[in-house]
Amino acid sequence: MDFTFTEAQQAAVEAARAAFADVAPDGVPSPAVNSEPVAEDVDRELWQRLAKSDLPGIALAEEYGGSGLDPVAWCLVLRESARVLARVPLLETGAAALAVQRYGSEAQRRQLLPEVVAGRLLLGVAPHGRTGHESADQGVRAVPADPSTGSGGGWILDGVQTGVTSAQVLDRIVVPARCDQGTLLLLVDPHAPGVELRRQVTTHGELAAEMVLDGARVDVSAQLGEPAPDAANWLYLRGLLIVGTAALCLGLGEQILRITADYTGKRVQFGHPIATFQAVSMQVADRYIDLRAMEVTLWQAAWRLGLATSAEGTDGADCADDPERIPLAADLATAKVWSAEGVRSIAATAQHLHGGMGADLDYPLHRYHAWAKHLELFLGPAAAFEDEVATVLAEYQL
Repeated sequence: MDFTFTEAQQAAVEAARAAFADVAPDGVPSPAVNSEPVAEDVDRELWQRLAKSDLPGIALAEEYGGSGLDPVAWCLVLRESARVLARVPLLETGAAALAVQRYGSEAQRRQLLPEVVAGRLLLGVAPHGRTGHESADQGVRAVPADPSTGSGGGWILDGVQTGVTSAQVLDRIVVPARCDQGTLLLLVDPHAPGVELRRQVTTHGELAAEMVLDGARVDVSAQLGEPAPDAANWLYLRGLLIVGTAALCLGLGEQILRITADYTGKRVQFGHPIATFQAVSMQVADRYIDLRAMEVTLWQAAWRLGLATSAEGTDGADCADDPERIPLAADLATAKVWSAEGVRSIAATAQHLHGGMGADLDYPLHRYHAWAKHLELFLGPAAAFEDEVATVLAEYQL
């Protein structure tokens, strides 16, 4: 089998590298300086530059102004963004836009997706539920605004979603919500009546919010498709967030290892660079193995999610017909386990090999460590996804 990226995917990488070429990881204050966010907004100038290179819509259909590529290409762009700690909502807006493309009406697609591609519309996702330890679709309850018309009169939302990154500056947020018919995906205006954004600051110093919905009304025109009894709509969106996060972890881990290799190659002890010491080289080699495992599990999950994106339904229940085939859910959880464990180990080893320099606020490593910790815990820690892998394998008796 040929695992080489296509010419179009490689072109996306080159375009991303060009767009991120002059981005400085230390362009904002250090997240370690105080408890305030490093900035009150995303990097709008960089976002517009990405839009001119057609990168926000890299995986959207050409008929809506996108490039018509797949989630693998989107993940390749995310990987490049993580190398420079780019402060843009590529993950959230990209995942939300793909959900609109898959579940939204034709009118919604034509209204929203060209605006995303042009860089004029910032979308987000409420991914964590009330505490970060429950499925996001359990955090909000939706009831018909007019019981006599069912969902035709819109929905009233009550509940909480924590850790919504950049919520204060987003135009719409995709909120999963429970109703009697199943799980809904709703585009919520974060500044609408009944929506309160309680200020939060992420581990890597970005602005976030606890999104409190208290009688917030959402029109039926903001509903993405019909309620899903099996929550397949939310699981698809969550799958996009998983592979996107894994791509960020991979790019981050690769850059951390480069920084570490450069430092240990120049740092001299006992007359020799410390990179030549066996104890150092063995630790770096172990982290390189982590990177390769992160990479292979990411591309496996992203490729299969791309197949699910291009077809009706999802790629999970197909195991009932093919008992030897691992469900997509297991591949997604595996990618999240390796990305979370891998980026944590890489950051910890880098700090160890740098010694005191790793904590110097004038040196970039501590910024990468803060991002690594945020990404490790985003959507839940590795242990939670290990449980998911076990559950899926037990269910399908694999």
